[in-house]
Amino acid sequence: MYHGKLVFAQIMEHWPAHEFQKCVTRYNGNYKTRGFSCHDQFLCMSFAQLTFRESLRDIEIGLRSVPDKLYHLGFRGHIARSTVADANETRDWRIYADFAQVLIGIARPMYATEPLGIDLNATVYALDSTTIDLCLAVFPWARFRQKKAAVKMHTLLDLRGPIPTFIQVSDGKRADVNVLDDIAFEPGAFYIMDRAYLDFGRLHALHRAGAFFVTRTKAGVILKRRYSHAVPAATGLRSDQTVVVGTVGSVKRYPDTLRRIRFIDPVKGTPLIFLTNNFEIAR
Repeated sequence: MYHGKLVFAQIMEHWPAHEFQKCVTRYNGNYKTRGFSCHDQFLCMSFAQLTFRESLRDIEIGLRSVPDKLYHLGFRGHIARSTVADANETRDWRIYADFAQVLIGIARPMYATEPLGIDLNATVYALDSTTIDLCLAVFPWARFRQKKAAVKMHTLLDLRGPIPTFIQVSDGKRADVNVLDDIAFEPGAFYIMDRAYLDFGRLHALHRAGAFFVTRTKAGVILKRRYSHAVPAATGLRSDQTVVVGTVGSVKRYPDTLRRIRFIDPVKGTPLIFLTNNFEIAR
């Protein structure tokens, strides 16, 4: 019979407990807690994530099925569905937001030399959002449609890893492009986005920060060609142009030149038109 540490306990050995305690102390997370600390809450939610639990009841059943092993897993408090629910509702979320940044800071250097599959010596981020459906009766504050509730999770993903470096949960009605106002852009990094983030004012703020973006243009966006550059034969590239925005309002929001690249999808055969502020990458 195996008498060593359980797998979950071995995994949780790697998290920096002292840094977590700093976050708990910063927001007084264990104030007036009885028998179920922030440490126990974190272990519960980590167990749920690692074992694909689907509900609080599922977490409770999974953990209480092995009561003689809970101490060896690191738990010191009593595990109950209502206790976990109360902790999730009342504990300061900033404890876990700050600790997530600590974990990200540890993980990113580990993947800093991981190849991207392209010859690019820079950090590359992908930005997108997903809408999470909720029950309107349970979450009336998250009304999204007449009979539907939802929240939206905006995620900035470092493609070396991949590791999320920025996550924001907002109202389901919030436009994706608004999240660009809340991101601190990293000079020299590339931000890959879809058409939902095409806002010339916000993209120019990214440009002024010394970062680069790659996005797709929308139908109806007026762009004026300044120069056309040669593109290699026998590739999906059809054109590579230096352009400026073509309306007075847009020029005020983005007065600099842009690079427009037209590419034919080799699988579907459909044209894709990309915009970027980077003119250095080889065609």
